[in-house]
Parts: sequence; structure tokens; C-alpha cells
Amino acid sequence: MIIIGEKINGSIPIVAEAIAKRDSDFIKARAIAQAESGATFIDCCASVPETEEVETLHWMIDCIQEVTDLPISVDSPSPDVLAQAFKFCKRPGIFNSVSGEGDKIDKIFPIMAQPENKGWQAIALLSDDTGIPKCAADRLRVFDKIMAKAKEYGISPDRLHIDPLVEMLCTSEDGIDTNVEVIKTVREQYPSIHITAAVSNISFNLPVRKLINYGFLVLAMSAGLDSAIMDPTNRDMLGLAYATEALLGEDDYCMEYIGAYRDGLIGPVKK
Repeated sequence: MIIIGEKINGSIPIVAEAIAKRDSDFIKARAIAQAESGATFIDCCASVPETEEVETLHWMIDCIQEVTDLPISVDSPSPDVLAQAFKFCKRPGIFNSVSGEGDKIDKIFPIMAQPENKGWQAIALLSDDTGIPKCAADRLRVFDKIMAKAKEYGISPDRLHIDPLVEMLCTSEDGIDTNVEVIKTVREQYPSIHITAAVSNISFNLPVRKLINYGFLVLAMSAGLDSAIMDPTNRDMLGLAYATEALLGEDDYCMEYIGAYRDGLIGPVKK
């Protein structure tokens, strides 16, 4: 399971305060905690006005890279910001994100196509200029357009993390049927592609959110999800991901699950 750590994001009030104060120790501590908890990538999102975003991301990325070698998911809604900020990374990471909206793909995919950037990946949202499509068929039409662009620029499927766009369960007309159909279809068409999701989006405005999150993670992984934007320091959630992989037959002899336990990533905190 690919874990994209979500804890360094300016949309979180305590992180926004640290960014405003340029509290490097706070950012570094969050990076260390996620790295030690088994994250694969560390997401870095400033959530500041675009005029300040590149400079802010530069500072944040430098803080993260001072304490961990994990690759960074450079997170911004602006492709122009992404096109500048990715250069601050010492190793290839993830562009977070592109979509069918505007010219985002035509700004980011050419960068990814350059030989020196072959290691870079991208999260691709299944939205377009009309917003978030309501049904699976429309989201899959956006997916087809994204994949056509990927082929045009020579971006292989294994460099993409497709985000089916998880919405709040309590306002959804069809529960998670749309997400499950999209995930299954994408996985069937492109076995090597990655499929990701911001897992906690499913439970907004519901009580005991973790129960909804846990249930959704299992259902989504069963459908083909292999990547998640989540809190890697949540030991129960991380343990559930390892357990689900084992139950789905994706962990030979449960070695990854056993290894995570031995490394102290899951299970009771070892004293």
C-alpha cells in the first residue's frame, strides 16, 4: 500500500499557524513522525494565496528534506506553482495534482515527459471544467481523456495515481457505489496504474468518523485502491491497510504484515 502522509497541509489550522510563524521545528517534527510511521511519500501543501505559494512551498520542502529522504508529494491546485515548486525537491516525487480541468495536464505532463523527470509521478483527479461528475460513467469519460493525454506525452500508467474523488457519504446519492465502480473499472483497464483517495473525505459531518473511514478503506482496497492520502501515524488505520492487503492475497505469506508489526508500525505501542 502506498501511503501519502497528509499531516503537513496548511488547510489544517495548527499547520497554518506554524506556516505563518515559519516554525520549522513543527514542520520537521511532523515530517519525522510520518516517516517513522511508514509513509511512502510526504504531502506538502501550503494553502496560502498563490502569490505566496512558491516561496512558502520552498521553505516547507526544505524543512522536510532536512529530516527525511522520503519523496515529497508537492500539493497545489495551481499547475504554475507545481511547475516551479517541484524543482526544490532533491528526488522525484508526486505532482499533486492534475485533472481534466483547464490546461493543467498540458502544463504538467510535458514536464514529466522530460528525460530528467522520468521518476516523477502525478495524482490525476477525475474532474473537469464542469466540476466533479456525479456518475461513474462521466468520471470514467474524464479518465479516458486523461489517459489519452498520458499516451500523447509518453506517461506510462504506473506513473499515475488516479483519484476517483471521494465525497461525503452523508450527502452522497449512491453511497460509495460510484467510487467502487470507478476503481474497479480503472483497475481492470490498467492493472499497473495506481488508484488513490483522500480516505477521510468519506466521513465529513458524521459522528465517530474513524469507523466510516475504516470501513471505506477496506471496501476501496477490495475494489482496487492501492494508494491512500491518509495519516500514517494512525496505527489502527495503517494496521487495517496491512491486514487488508494480506486478506486480499497481496502479501505473500503475510510477510509485509509481520514486518510492519516487528518494526513497531502496527499493533500496541512497544515500550
